[in-house]
Amino acid sequence: MRGKLIIVSAPSGSGKSTIVNWLMQEHPELKLYFSISCTSRAPRGTEQDGVEYFFLTPEAFKEKIANEEFLEYEEVYENRFYGTLKAQVERQREAGQNVVFDVDVKGGVNIKKHYGDEALSLFIQPPSVAELRRRLEGRGTDTPEAIEQRLAKAEYELTFAPQFDRIIINDDLATAKQETLQIVQDFLK
Repeated sequence: MRGKLIIVSAPSGSGKSTIVNWLMQEHPELKLYFSISCTSRAPRGTEQDGVEYFFLTPEAFKEKIANEEFLEYEEVYENRFYGTLKAQVERQREAGQNVVFDVDVKGGVNIKKHYGDEALSLFIQPPSVAELRRRLEGRGTDTPEAIEQRLAKAEYELTFAPQFDRIIINDDLATAKQETLQIVQDFLK
């Protein structure tokens, strides 16, 4: 049976990756597998081609863009691209994998437009921008300037929420996990 598609987007600090990782680790019955994206950056540490990412040169990435091989892509910095190949998603679906996309809001909207009802799009939303600030400051990983940039981006990203199938407000992580699990189970039935 062909796999289904689950798109998860959120502003940084909303708990998206925590929720997705919990679903994948604690609920193997859902047969969830990450979409393996492409990037034009070099592998880091122990990253392997075809496992974490498909590593391409900027030239090869641009060629695939020109050939319209991507569902979505973004040039994050000059010649630093990230994107999702249509053919890779189809390979994963044909293998019976339910493909999970952990993507930015624009990518999430684009993937949903491409697949329509074959995909479930979820937006993980913080209870407020003030709470998001508290979480980002609590991480202790960003400079005050980086936090301000993330918050400005988050306010913009929040405007995309209505374009998603479901909005999950993560004001309590355990509740947000259970709500997400129920929505995903219902979609996969």
